This record gives sequence, C-alpha cells and structure tokens, in this order.
Amino acid sequence: MIEELKVKIDGKDHIVQVEETEANKLKVHLEGKIYDVETSLSSEQNDYNFGNKSDEGGSGTIKAGIPGVIFSIDVKVGDTVKKKQKVLSLVAMKMENQILSPIDGTVKEIKVKKDDKVDKGQVMMVIE
Repeated sequence: MIEELKVKIDGKDHIVQVEETEANKLKVHLEGKIYDVETSLSSEQNDYNFGNKSDEGGSGTIKAGIPGVIFSIDVKVGDTVKKKQKVLSLVAMKMENQILSPIDGTVKEIKVKKDDKVDKGQVMMVIE
C-alpha cells in the first residue's frame, strides 16, 4: 500500500509517496525519482509505545509515546480498523509519526482532535 506524506527536506515542504517493500525498508517517491530507504520506524514505535494493546478484554488503548501535536485523525468513532492500519498522525520533534492500530477492532473513543497538544502517556484513542 502506498501512503502519501508531507515531509520537510532542507527546509522545503514536499509531498512524497511511501510504500513498504519489506520489514524496515521503504520506497520513497519524490519528484519523479524513487529512493530506497532503510528505517527503524517499527522499533521506534515500540520504544515510544505509540500504540499498545491493553491486556484487559483485548481492547487497544493508543497512548502518546512522546509529547507532540495531533496532525491528523484518519478514523471516526464506530469505524472498523485492521491491525497496523494508520489511525492518526502525531507531530513530535518536527517529524510526523503515523500511529497504527495495535489490534483489529472498532474505534470506541477518540480523546483528541486535530492540533491538540498531547503529553507522553496520554490516551488518544481506544479500539475494541
């Protein structure tokens, strides 16, 4: 699946298309050129605890792993989501971080809105 992202390179905004080719490897399409990129995004998401699965009742509670600002919310209450589906974006340290659903389920609560500032550990969304 190809996703479109807004990125800043050397101070200039760009829209890029990104597709995951295998674990920690991406193809980035920028201005007619394709770049092969290696990333540690998956491990960073685990380190920052962007999305975590609750042990109670199989629900997924998504907490902010680091302080930031909500850039986009890609689902609404009642939507059915798949594990690893992008549900929102959080801008932290001048980088947009895609927050993925930790489980298959239904969005039960969205506790933030676009442009909200969030603190580390703050619950942003609940999926059951």
